Amino acid sequence: MIWRIAVALIATLLWPVASSAAPAGKVVIAQGVDPTTLDMANQSETPASNVGRHIFDTLYERDPNLKIVPNLATEMPKFVPPSAWEVKLRKGVKFHNGEDFNADSAKFTLERLAQGQGKLRGATFFAPIDRVEIVDPYTIRVHTKKPWPTFIPVMTFAQSGMLPPKEAAGKETAELSKKPIGTGPYKFVRWSKDEEIVLEANTAYWRGAPNIKTVIFRPIPDDAVRVAALQNGEIDLAVNIPPHLGAIIDKHPKLFLSTAPSIRTIQLMFYSHQMDAQHKPIGPYNGPTADKRVRQAIAYAIDADEIIKTVLDGKGVRVATMLPSMHFGYDPKLQPLKADLARAKKLLAEAGFGGGVEITLHGPRGRYVRDAEVAEAVTGQLTKAGIKTTLRTYDFVTYLNNMVYVHKAGPVWLIGWGSPTMDAETIYGPLFKSPGIFVNWHNEEFNRMVEEAQAIMDEKKRLEQYHRINRLWLEEMPAVPLYQQIDLYGLAKRLNWKARSDEVLQAFTMSLKDGQ
Repeated sequence: MIWRIAVALIATLLWPVASSAAPAGKVVIAQGVDPTTLDMANQSETPASNVGRHIFDTLYERDPNLKIVPNLATEMPKFVPPSAWEVKLRKGVKFHNGEDFNADSAKFTLERLAQGQGKLRGATFFAPIDRVEIVDPYTIRVHTKKPWPTFIPVMTFAQSGMLPPKEAAGKETAELSKKPIGTGPYKFVRWSKDEEIVLEANTAYWRGAPNIKTVIFRPIPDDAVRVAALQNGEIDLAVNIPPHLGAIIDKHPKLFLSTAPSIRTIQLMFYSHQMDAQHKPIGPYNGPTADKRVRQAIAYAIDADEIIKTVLDGKGVRVATMLPSMHFGYDPKLQPLKADLARAKKLLAEAGFGGGVEITLHGPRGRYVRDAEVAEAVTGQLTKAGIKTTLRTYDFVTYLNNMVYVHKAGPVWLIGWGSPTMDAETIYGPLFKSPGIFVNWHNEEFNRMVEEAQAIMDEKKRLEQYHRINRLWLEEMPAVPLYQQIDLYGLAKRLNWKARSDEVLQAFTMSLKDGQ
């Protein structure tokens, strides 16, 4: 019991101490794109999660050093064999509408996610949950369908932001998105689509009132416009600063750069199977990428090192799989593929495309660092290898809602993926294990191996299993990992804040320098 109290105390000390003065000032954050929704359970994107983390609290979270600490829980959970986790909940916390946070809230939120498979876009991470038992008003037991080794990191996900059951029960996701209510440090004020999201400090926040009174999120997809807005003092923090514009910020008297290696990788994803409305495979995809030799050819046709050098000014790290070195499941023995045009053409010929092949590459515009420019470079490299490629880019909300989520982005689509668990489970599961909202590939052996890994509690055995999965994944090539992103943020010098590798933005950890 003593160690549990110590953990809770350390967690408190790691966080900035709330100001004893009333919240003051305003901070404007430009993320690049608008969220698709403010119903946390119905999204799987960082822009929405970053807004949501201001409004909602989760049971656990990562502190500024990326250590997992209690949040609305009071201590780290206790594993109850064979497959349950007991969580003690914080007392005296209220939602923005005055409802008490308690076991009913936790049960409602987690069971909504568990029951939302195929309906709520963020629910896939919580599929192992069977039911939530209320032990007492401030204790729950989360029963899972089988042992679930990543329960703790998944409970840090913004998708599990706690909801007030009296207010939220029976409401559709669109209604919850219009008026989000949580226990977080900021209250929702308004959302003018494609213009701004306005939040105001929750002066009754259980940790103490935030330092900053008003937080505004603005979507500015264009890199140059975003940097100009920072230079002109229109915004205080800008994400995804393109490396070639970093020097402008670095030399500006009122601005500075903050950078961190991201947990995010950028990759091309392939269609090999058709999916129905429930995201289940219904047959082979009617296109060249159904053949793994074509997928392999595309991988060998891309010179990611050249893209990092010329498009990203060296601000990227090659990866062999979608697991950066900080992720559980990473295998240092695996090396990134090297471009090999001769091998690419040989694989195309073996697949029956000796005369070349035509594909369309879909991608977002303004979401990731120089995403459209990276896609253009990929398009040029593929075309030179005999894979004539047409590029189509979209604003991010359109891309997700009208292309990705409804399986219309084939045969090849570009996406970034950063998993806050820093664990292979939340990469291989939601992106490649069918059925799934992001999944356009089906492999029975892969599904079986991931199912097994998701229930292995022994860390050494689980690591060995994911190393086997890595090798199968590379052989089948359902995606081409390009690089691990290096995040660059531009900030006004009046703002105290430091970049995090998990891309989390939290105004509660920010402060304004005196008089600014």
